Amino acid sequence: MNNLTIIYITIAAITALLLALFQYLYKSKLKSNLKYVLIALRAISIFGILVLLINPKFESFTYFDEKPTLVVAVDNSESVSYLNQDEKAREVVNALNTNSALKDRFDIQTYRFGKTVNTLDSLNFNERQSNMALALKQFGEVYANQTAPIVVLSDGNQTYGSDYSYIAKGVKQPIYPIILGDSTVHSDLSIKQLNVNRYVYLKNKFPVEIIANYSGTEAINTELKIWSGNSVVFRKNLQFNASKSSEIVSTALMANSVGVKTYRVELVALDNEKNKVNNIKNFGVEVIDQKTNVALVYDRLHPDLGALKKAIESNEQSSVSILSPKDVLNKVSDFQLIILYQPNNNFKSLLKEIKAQKINTFIISGATTSWSLLNQTQTYFKQAITNQTENFQPSLNRNYGTFIVENLDFNSFPPLISEFGALQISVPHETLLYKSVNGITTEDILLATFEVDATKHAILNGEDIWRWRAQSFLNTNSFSNFDEFINKLVQYLSSNKKRTRINIDYKSFYNGNDDVIISAQYFNKNFEFDNSASLRIELKNKDNQSVREVPLLLTNGNYTVDLSGINAGLYDFTIKHNTESVSASGSFRILEYNVEQQFLNADISKLKSIAAHSNGAAYFSTQTKDIINALVSDNRYKTIQKSTKNIVSLIDWKYLLGLIALSLFIEWFIRKYNGLI
Repeated sequence: MNNLTIIYITIAAITALLLALFQYLYKSKLKSNLKYVLIALRAISIFGILVLLINPKFESFTYFDEKPTLVVAVDNSESVSYLNQDEKAREVVNALNTNSALKDRFDIQTYRFGKTVNTLDSLNFNERQSNMALALKQFGEVYANQTAPIVVLSDGNQTYGSDYSYIAKGVKQPIYPIILGDSTVHSDLSIKQLNVNRYVYLKNKFPVEIIANYSGTEAINTELKIWSGNSVVFRKNLQFNASKSSEIVSTALMANSVGVKTYRVELVALDNEKNKVNNIKNFGVEVIDQKTNVALVYDRLHPDLGALKKAIESNEQSSVSILSPKDVLNKVSDFQLIILYQPNNNFKSLLKEIKAQKINTFIISGATTSWSLLNQTQTYFKQAITNQTENFQPSLNRNYGTFIVENLDFNSFPPLISEFGALQISVPHETLLYKSVNGITTEDILLATFEVDATKHAILNGEDIWRWRAQSFLNTNSFSNFDEFINKLVQYLSSNKKRTRINIDYKSFYNGNDDVIISAQYFNKNFEFDNSASLRIELKNKDNQSVREVPLLLTNGNYTVDLSGINAGLYDFTIKHNTESVSASGSFRILEYNVEQQFLNADISKLKSIAAHSNGAAYFSTQTKDIINALVSDNRYKTIQKSTKNIVSLIDWKYLLGLIALSLFIEWFIRKYNGLI
């Protein structure tokens, strides 16, 4: 309560007393001592009302002790068990959780991490990938404003995500790695990295680049082989010693037939080599016999052109040629799809030729689009011409069913510049994106697709799509989600396949540690998306003829099934409806490879590096008592006394209102009883 409030309360008390004295003493006929009781009651009532009007505030403090947090994170990946450190990890976690000195000093929070981070309820060491960078990043954000040292039990071998030694530099908490593994150095050959394109073309050679590593001190000889089935298609002798620990081997292989082709790279093992799993790596390529040719036609330069070309050509099955309307006019038939970027009057002859040859199109409009030309040259859609532009954000239509759309956060995307006014499509169509203004989704079309006269078409009513690609990178640190969205649109538009009631989305082959997720969409007889269907997948392993059935679950508007973890091999699958005779089939191959079994030792140097940089310390799993003593005795981790200030307004104090009411009632009763009313 400040001094001014105290002055107001004092004035209120004096005022209340003076008013009460004036009412009961000045020219009052009441002579008994009862008048002094009435003066007191009246003064209390007036004073209480005036105090409520002043509404003073009172501060109260509550004190409590806050212990520092001890974050314990355990690497739950397969590499820990592969190095025979799983039981030791459990023992260390149990020792940290049950130590009374640690529990008195810290609030212990336990987590486990693999590819993702979860609270620690159990440890099974079966995670197929490990991402320590993600764990350190999340701990650094969650405990940014606390005293929270981080204890990490790990072998330091990360197989997914950013380099954790770089991420650790942004964490403000001390990091205490407990190293799961020994420091013994064994002679070991390994295939560190293998680079190859996913798609190749029939009768073409495709490059293969292999990085072979050696850890050891002796001079050794080995041989690198590439197998295709039971045949060796490439071999090379390699020599390593203490000063030459790696070599890059490059070659080119011929694609002789269409389909998924698998190969095996092998480094012939040493006689005394302990880990031979990392000497072998499988890879696959899909051989295709044709390429999708796309023409991107423009009449003015714009950043959208480069963004579209990069997005489409991220799929090696597609090629983009950026041409002017005049250059593409005489070779329209060379392309499966023509993208018309902001057509104007210079596109007039090209539009007639496209219509005559029935070529699929993707029209992108913007501030300089000639809508009068587009409205005149076709009858499929009409745009109200206002000669005014507006910014519109995208809003995804979850019921869009032509192809599967996922992985994009359209709500975070910046707006596109579009012609103000409604776009009307007069033929059967599906809207993929609606226009959104100030967070309110309208019924106006931003992106739609339609099929007419044996051709497929799409129209995007807005320019600056390059901003979407940039925002997608900011959201995910990768262009892949946006590029995949554009490629699905291009793949649909450039294909002549007829529409089916079940659309499926999958890859032709997966590496051993990839997530194997198959998505599907189901439509009723009117080709409307059905979100109440019961679908199942029948999966057959071609190698051992085993069959399993798994139901598909509805997730984010698509039916999906996660088959991650199935054995390597060739699989056929069929997605069926449980009550209708509708199905869709496909096949894929799982390549045998376990990235978590590629390590022979813990990465001790990197774990010690992040400990030193963060003012922590690294310990081996046999030094549990040492780390407990270090944490308990460190003066940086003290219990802090904190206070909570609670400001209470007097108007919320019910007792004062009761006192005012009681004093008024008693005063009225006394006056009534004594005949003064």
